[in-house]
Amino acid sequence: MQEQALKIVSEECDTESLRIAKQLYASDKYQVRMVAVFVLGYIASKSHDAVKILRKTVSQDNSWQVQEILAKAFDEYCKQIGYEKSLPTIKEWLQDKNPNVRRAVSEGLRIWNRRDYFRGYPEVAIQLLSKLKEDESEYVRRSIGNALRDISRREKNLVRAELAKWDLANPKIAFTYALAAKFL
Repeated sequence: MQEQALKIVSEECDTESLRIAKQLYASDKYQVRMVAVFVLGYIASKSHDAVKILRKTVSQDNSWQVQEILAKAFDEYCKQIGYEKSLPTIKEWLQDKNPNVRRAVSEGLRIWNRRDYFRGYPEVAIQLLSKLKEDESEYVRRSIGNALRDISRREKNLVRAELAKWDLANPKIAFTYALAAKFL
């Protein structure tokens, strides 16, 4: 599916790629929609419409497979424009009402401290993720906990210091903590 998407964007201009992605996304087959989402991710850095479709439309898709590709598409967007330049968008998406949008960020940028900007500033990633430690969605909290656990493999002291501030009497926070502290 990813190869098909790359073929589309390499053979077509961005406008035509967007048209094709919209057409593919209308399919009732999740595999076809996955190709569309990959295309949208590849052109998002040059197309505000593609970013809007990812956030507002794709995030509503009922297929968990499509949601996984949404996370990859978001990462592709951030990679293309640069993770530091993506910070405003990352913060905006992390505050979205839709849990699929929030999860697309936390899941898409894993492993955060292996991404260019966050490799040098892991504390920024930890702070961004920690804001969602008591998210209403278990789906999001699980992703946050796992992302912090991944970071802790290289940044034990930073993650340990953050987790020490958490109120474990809150069951939502305790849930995220259990995942995040697994390797500490």
